[in-house]
Amino acid sequence: MTILDDFMVRAALAGIGVALAAAPLGCFVVWRRMAYFGDATAHASILGVALALSFDVSIFGGVLVTALLMAGTISVLSGRGYAMDTLLGVLAHSALAFGLVAVSFLQGVRVDLMGYLFGDILAVSRGDLAVVWSGAVLVLVLLWWRWSSLLTATLNPELARASGVSPQREQLVLTLALAIVVAVAIKVVGVLLIAAMLLIPAATARAFSTTPERMACLATLIGCASVIAGMYLSFNMDTPTGPTIVSTGTGFFIGASLLALLAKAWRS
Repeated sequence: MTILDDFMVRAALAGIGVALAAAPLGCFVVWRRMAYFGDATAHASILGVALALSFDVSIFGGVLVTALLMAGTISVLSGRGYAMDTLLGVLAHSALAFGLVAVSFLQGVRVDLMGYLFGDILAVSRGDLAVVWSGAVLVLVLLWWRWSSLLTATLNPELARASGVSPQREQLVLTLALAIVVAVAIKVVGVLLIAAMLLIPAATARAFSTTPERMACLATLIGCASVIAGMYLSFNMDTPTGPTIVSTGTGFFIGASLLALLAKAWRS
């Protein structure tokens, strides 16, 4: 018997893997105000699950391809007569609806729809764990490799062009990283909670950060703390693990916001 035979250990490692990938990427989502973009990409993953099960291919591969297609569609259609928030709202809910309808047509396949919508972190297998950590490492390598260019393109696209950095190329890098996070996180927190794992740790860290690097590091620590504390509370209160993790992160966000307000009042 090894340590990975314990389902709680596998669940904790999977949650930490998702947090390591989602939290620093979430900083760019917050800086670029791409919250709806992340939501739309996550919602499209249910359609990817249905297609993967229909063609008997890897769930990870189906979700990754669908998330990339959704992100590409948004990039192509943006600025062509539709407001971005309208376009994202239509595509996000349409993809989720089509995915749910497609799942209902699957014959002879048992689909745990609640698991895909809200996650089932306690059912993570060794294979799932390998996928999660492979995706997390890939995302972290991408962010480390393109950090300076991504940051310049995010803060000032004109300066980025003058420096020889293509904002469009960096957008593609973010899109790829976001699709990978969605694909690895669907088993852990589910489609409806992926955006929360991207946004809440980054938003919490923002109140205590003076540099982008510090914000990314704090967001990662907060994300990991949310996973551990959320699993502990879920185990003791017998509540759904994925939603409890997100609720714990929200508690951290509320506490950080109150501390920031108190600090501001004290200084004034």
